[in-house]
Amino acid sequence: MTTAQIIGLAALALLILIAILLYNRLVRLRVGVKTAWAQIDAQLRRRHDLVPNLVAAVRGYFGHESAVLERVAAVRERAVNAGDTPAQRAGAEQALGAALGQLIARVEAMPELKADGTVLALQEELATTENRIAFSRQHYNETVGRYNGAIESIPDMLIAKPCGFRHAQFLELDTPTTVPVVDLERAA
Repeated sequence: MTTAQIIGLAALALLILIAILLYNRLVRLRVGVKTAWAQIDAQLRRRHDLVPNLVAAVRGYFGHESAVLERVAAVRERAVNAGDTPAQRAGAEQALGAALGQLIARVEAMPELKADGTVLALQEELATTENRIAFSRQHYNETVGRYNGAIESIPDMLIAKPCGFRHAQFLELDTPTTVPVVDLERAA
């Protein structure tokens, strides 16, 4: 084997190694996006599970305002069945956040509800969950940004395009999710 052939084989081996490393990097980034989405999904499911409990806790106080509770229940149902992608979920989750904000505002206006321990505990759980959703969404969008940036950058794009790596969707909401305010001074 000549020196030129050895250099050619070494260069080819180096290119193959670089391609493997780039491919594995892209796979890790894509898995990171899926993992971050799973974290958001878990928090959204937690919120979905809390809503019926909150509705049940305030139902007796909302006799003449049952339309608010029906709206929250209907919007929750749409959010639960919205789909699995950020684009499918964003509108439904935003509507649920708005409906919950209206419900919490009504609860805050009713002194007997503000003093109810069960309602206060559910509001606190909901507020904590909303904060977790916001944190998870921020992490997800940062992870998507890194992944999308990689598949658009040279040399990663030379591997990404032929291997079928596609852009991930950001979770975009038009307005921030309403975080219920819990008046802890009155709860004490």
